[in-house]
Amino acid sequence: MTAALLGTARRTPSGIPAGREAPTALLDAAAVETVRRRAGMRPGRAAARVEPAAADPRPPLPPAAARRLAMLLADRPGTGGGSGGRRGSAPDLMELLPQWLTTANRRGFAPRPESLPALLDAARGRTDLRPAVLAFAGPRALWLARLNADWRFALRSTPGGGAALPGPEEPDRIRELWEEGLFAERVALLSGIRARDAAAARDLLATTWATERAEDRLMFLDSLRTGLCAADEPFLERALADRSRNVRATAAELLSALPGSALAGRMAERAVSCVAVDHTQSTPTIAVEAPHECDPGMERDGVVPNAPAGRGERSWWLGQLVEAAPLDTWSRRLGGRTPEEIVALPVADDWQSELHAAWCRAAVRQRDPSWSRALLGVPAAPEAGGPGAVSLAERAKLLGTLGAAERADWVAGFIAVHGLSEAFQLLGVCTVPWSGPLGRAVVDALNIARDAGSYPWSFSGVMGLAERCLDPSEAPHLETLTAIPDEPENAAPGAGGYWAESFQRLVTTLRLRAAMQRELTEE
Repeated sequence: MTAALLGTARRTPSGIPAGREAPTALLDAAAVETVRRRAGMRPGRAAARVEPAAADPRPPLPPAAARRLAMLLADRPGTGGGSGGRRGSAPDLMELLPQWLTTANRRGFAPRPESLPALLDAARGRTDLRPAVLAFAGPRALWLARLNADWRFALRSTPGGGAALPGPEEPDRIRELWEEGLFAERVALLSGIRARDAAAARDLLATTWATERAEDRLMFLDSLRTGLCAADEPFLERALADRSRNVRATAAELLSALPGSALAGRMAERAVSCVAVDHTQSTPTIAVEAPHECDPGMERDGVVPNAPAGRGERSWWLGQLVEAAPLDTWSRRLGGRTPEEIVALPVADDWQSELHAAWCRAAVRQRDPSWSRALLGVPAAPEAGGPGAVSLAERAKLLGTLGAAERADWVAGFIAVHGLSEAFQLLGVCTVPWSGPLGRAVVDALNIARDAGSYPWSFSGVMGLAERCLDPSEAPHLETLTAIPDEPENAAPGAGGYWAESFQRLVTTLRLRAAMQRELTEE
């Protein structure tokens, strides 16, 4: 080794003649020494062979769909947009990956093995992709994740770390895993049992409830949201006396979602004592007398006594009582009126915003579409927040309680009257692909904004939503919008080119989505 480093002209090992042949002789000697050392080595103990990945019984992706997936995964963004928000006319392929995965999972396809590393890398960088990626990647992805620390998130994100959870015919394994398993395994076990047998899950939780840590009790209690029913009430009533405030608050929230529960009845009794119709006015008016104290009974039932900064205590307590009271309480209390009639009543002494906001929260919690409709009002209502909702965020939550078609029609009506400047949050709760009326309302509003010379970049968020949510069949109708329009005098500089570019990207993206659907649905 020393001779090789110094060179045979400076140093020649013994047994090797100096001269022009010395380098070759040195290499020959090294080769002989290597063979000799290898021949004299004792074999080490063979490592255990890696267990093969579990078989994936699903049919493989069609060739065209497999090529499309490789294309989508290869478009991983490397740098942020450094062009002031201008994206050009090329589609953003990574934003189409979630839809591709949804369709592939619905069709029950399995990925080709060579695509698994790129799928896991994509899910590693985007947590929103993980559920769909792991469902599509299947058991082989979990096998790979055990061999690469960068992909361990797949094990944490999969119930039981990818191991099969015991079934109802294995009570001993269930008991062992519940008492000795890791926290994530226990959560997965409880959730799995709850999905198939609500009572069995509740009984299992009760066996160790008193000895669990407060933060664990909170997570376990949250699993009871699945299949919540009247039979859960005794357990939840006991949880109202828990030493953890967060556990008590969650138990109270779950009980208030059961309209027939004792807690809902107690909250209704408190709420109706604060709200009544005043018939002494020329027009029937709702009168409000907020609570003067938060007594121990209220606190036990989940009312938080300390108001946030900037909120009055009495209004804070009132809002919590009204939110937790069953909504059918108010028709009986307020003269048999319908939700629309109740919401339309004037409210005395500036209590309207507080009362209506609490009804909004109750409608969302109790998933009551009739109250949601009343609080939303008609889309063309001039009020910025509608008759009952006081913010777009509340309107979006109320829309979530309605059916997909009704939700889309309401948002389409809102856009037709108010435009797109306030519609982004509302569009986010609409089912994809958008219905025909909703899609046309969005395109018409974008076209109006373009013709008016509006600042184009302020609509980039809605345009991005349209690329992902507009029905691909709308692509031919958008061709005329890809031309650069004549710009009004007051238009933003370069706005026409930006709009043409954006509509070109929209059309190209819709056609690409249509091709993706064909590749995944054609036999």
